[in-house]
Amino acid sequence: MWRVLLIVVLAVTAPVGAMAAARDSGCASLLACLFGGTRTTDVLARETVAYPDAAKYQPGSIIVSTPERRLYFVLSGGKAIRYPVGVGKEGYTWSGTSRVVRKAQWPSWSPPAEMIARARAEGRFLPNELDGGPNNPLGARALYIGGTLYRIHGTNQDDSVGHAVSSGCIRMRNADVIDLYERVKIGAPVYVFQ
Repeated sequence: MWRVLLIVVLAVTAPVGAMAAARDSGCASLLACLFGGTRTTDVLARETVAYPDAAKYQPGSIIVSTPERRLYFVLSGGKAIRYPVGVGKEGYTWSGTSRVVRKAQWPSWSPPAEMIARARAEGRFLPNELDGGPNNPLGARALYIGGTLYRIHGTNQDDSVGHAVSSGCIRMRNADVIDLYERVKIGAPVYVFQ
């Protein structure tokens, strides 16, 4: 009985900030965080969906919807494969049109000078380069977006997918980025929307 009462009190009196913190931590709700319910990242899955705007794009195109935190790989017949992604945190989002100019398996990572300086100002150390592998933040695969510093890449932090967490790159679970990597051709169009 006390649990039911506590749930009702929390649901009625929980401040908006607590609800936002629960959502940002990956819980489906404040109550899910408190009582071990389903995390939102557990329900984010790769799936083939009807894509109403598919006719606007050639099959093989990549469309990133930043507000949805989803990436669509356009198929023929009005369909797309929808993947959950992590996107740029506030102040690091962007939009534009480009192409995939390079693909890499287990890529090495060279953080830009600005990122190294930001980390240093926060008391953290970033190496000038980190070899590819399971501990590398770029994960298992990377698709390099022409004319930008950004990539669509894997991550060794699955719980960051579905959130605004990066410095502008598009993050995917390693299993998803491997699947996308196998489908995407060099030169594929990339559209990033806010």
